[in-house]
Amino acid sequence: MSSALKYIIDDNGRKTGVLVPVKTWENLNEKYKKLNKKLAILTGIQQGLLEVKESRTNGKSLQTLSSFLSEDNS
Repeated sequence: MSSALKYIIDDNGRKTGVLVPVKTWENLNEKYKKLNKKLAILTGIQQGLLEVKESRTNGKSLQTLSSFLSEDNS
């Protein structure tokens, strides 16, 4: 089983593409999915912190964690 990348080169010697072994591709895709999940979580946290900062600046009250957790979401 070959694990080396294979480059596609045009007539001028410039790389125009790459062939990646399937196992390498699957591993990269799995890592990409995990990173996207982390990014979504961190972006959500960042947005929440911005909302808290804005509410403090504007004097707006926010829902408490207890209130949020006790909501019936069914």
